[in-house]
Amino acid sequence: MKQPLVSIITVNYNGLLHTQAFLAAMQKVSYPSIEIIVVDNASKEDAAILKVTYPEITLIKSELNLGFAGGNNLGIQRAKGDYILLLNNDTEPAPDFLEPLVTLMQSRPQIGAVTAKLLYYDHPQRLQFAGGTGINLYTGRGFAIGYGALDGPEYCQNYQTKAIHGAACMFSRAVLEKVGNMSTLFFLYYEETDYYERIHKAGFEVWFCGLSKVLHKESMSTGKDSPLKIYYLTRNRLLFLRRNTSGIQKLVAVLFYWFVAIPKGFFLYVFKLEFQLAFALLKGACWNLTHFNIYNDLHMNNHK
Repeated sequence: MKQPLVSIITVNYNGLLHTQAFLAAMQKVSYPSIEIIVVDNASKEDAAILKVTYPEITLIKSELNLGFAGGNNLGIQRAKGDYILLLNNDTEPAPDFLEPLVTLMQSRPQIGAVTAKLLYYDHPQRLQFAGGTGINLYTGRGFAIGYGALDGPEYCQNYQTKAIHGAACMFSRAVLEKVGNMSTLFFLYYEETDYYERIHKAGFEVWFCGLSKVLHKESMSTGKDSPLKIYYLTRNRLLFLRRNTSGIQKLVAVLFYWFVAIPKGFFLYVFKLEFQLAFALLKGACWNLTHFNIYNDLHMNNHK
């Protein structure tokens, strides 16, 4: 019986060494029916070398840095698969990681997306993500199940989850046809969280697959607590809440954001003498005061 085609999409942005390691790991994948699409997001490096070393891949070179969602959307436009799998270029999956994802996806017609188990690359027995609690629509905060814990039998199960992780998640063609692409409004961070909400509202189930293991080199492109990361996390936290709440819930969420979350974060960074992070937090928050169109994607220049 012919196995469904899986289109694997990864985005490269000045991360050529990580993308090369990713593609080397993909050579060991045991699932036989895949296509690999690499989207280069206007890197300063010459990504053409990837096609020379791995001629079987599809390489798309964008003239603009379209962010995580925009880059993946370019790849999705070229994807031919029954399933579309988004994998960060700073991941290295286990050779047999794909079979459990496909099996789980095929087990129930209601399943629209599955997310893999993420483990830290430098500590492969320690969990980064085993599903999530979802985002609290009053505070904009959510929690990853198993975060920092040692991998164990309880995380080797399949179960429904209220969160997906953009570093390793697979969608059905039915989701793409009904829900569409991820919103490029977010540019970086929270886009998969927003996408989960749209998938859920469209009537699909989302599952965590505990038998699919992927190693993740966390925050290789933006760094841990870099100004870039803090800026986008801050601005997109409120953007997500603005898009996914209404009425009293939205009022409470906005008040909590401006009068609790932002002051707390700002003074914490100032106390730690991390002034660049404090400025990035304020800049991310203030973006929401000048950008009112939260449902239709904006031009690239309006993201910053």
